[in-house]
Formats: sequence, structure tokens, C-alpha cells
Amino acid sequence: MRAALILLAVLFWLMPECLPAADASEAVLDQWFTAQQSLKSWSADFIQTRTLPALTQPLVAHGHVDFALPGDFRWLLGQPARSIALGHGSQMYVIYPLLKRAELYPLGPDTPKQWRDMMSLLQAGFPRNRQEFNAQFKVLSLTATHGDWLLALAPASAATRQMVPELRLRFATNDFQLAGTEMIMVDGSRMRTDFTNAVLNSVLDPHVFSWQPPPDFKVTEPLSK
Repeated sequence: MRAALILLAVLFWLMPECLPAADASEAVLDQWFTAQQSLKSWSADFIQTRTLPALTQPLVAHGHVDFALPGDFRWLLGQPARSIALGHGSQMYVIYPLLKRAELYPLGPDTPKQWRDMMSLLQAGFPRNRQEFNAQFKVLSLTATHGDWLLALAPASAATRQMVPELRLRFATNDFQLAGTEMIMVDGSRMRTDFTNAVLNSVLDPHVFSWQPPPDFKVTEPLSK
């Protein structure tokens, strides 16, 4: 599950201003799901902050993300990129350019369930429909935080909850665009990603999501062991 954790972008705890009533929460979620229906692609810069109990200072890195339906994504972490997570079709690469190494993971219905459950955390901010979302997550709370909605979720998978008991999404109150995410680990550590310069529904070059390992790269398949 290490590779899945690398990919997950997250945000820091925001103190809530108010807790909407149950009916109001449902209305907000309905609007959020409706807004996703017009989504075709999304790109943004981000700042990722990881807080570890053993460290007095958090680890901070900058990066860029591209996402396109039905499920293509590319996460570049670091400048220059220290790691790249590239998902396209039935496979995903986690690439380490400086080390000239890459890991290949399967995606799709034949992928082990625990892996698919972990991967669902990557696309939690872009739900395809409410039925699929409800099968993957339980809503813990929805609060208003200075122009954003903060949605706290628990993964439906018990195995995933043993690693990531809570996921938080932050999206704008005006257009429901994703503003950030936060993943809270079972050991008390947190990863947070704050998005900026977001661009919705731009035409992305298909080559953004494709990669051919160079001859001098070593490629392994961890899930095949």
C-alpha cells in the first residue's frame, strides 16, 4: 500500500464555523454530485504537507496534478519531480525519475480488492455518482469553513480504515471545485494537499497519461509477488 499512500493528496484540519442540519447537508451534497456531472478534466498545482508524530517540522513538497475522465491521472511530486504517479487504462506506474526506477500496478476489475479500495481514495474528490460514492465512503460530517465545505469521510472498507481511518475533502461553496484533501493515518500522521491555479475542462494531451520505460529504468511489479 506504500505506493497508494504516495499518491494521496491531503489537507490540514480546519476549525468549523457551523454544522449544517441534516437536510441542509443532503442539499449541499446533492449540489456537489451535480457539479461533478460537467467534469471532463481538471488540472492544478498543489502544495503537499506531511505531518509525522516523530518530526517537529512537517515535510512540504510542491507538485502538479492532471485528471481526466474516466480515470486517467498524473501526479508529479517535487520540482524536479521526485515521484510521478501515472494512471491510464488498466495500469498505473509509480515512477522515480532520479533513481531510474518504476513500479507497475494493475488497475481494473481484476485488481485485488484491497488495492482497489485504496485507489478509490485518489478519486474521492471527483465522485462519478452518489451510489458508487456511498458504497466506498461513509459521511461523518459536513461543515462550513471560510468559503469552503469540509467533508469528513470514513472508508467503507475495513481494511482501508486500518490504514486510513478518515479522509477529509475541502471544496468551494460557490462552484464546488476541489480545494484540498486531508488523509489521517492510523498512526496519527497526516498528509495534506492544498490545490491552486485549478483549470477545469481544458483539453489535455493524451500523451500526458502515457509513459514508456526507458531502457535504463528498472521496472518491478510489487503486486505480482
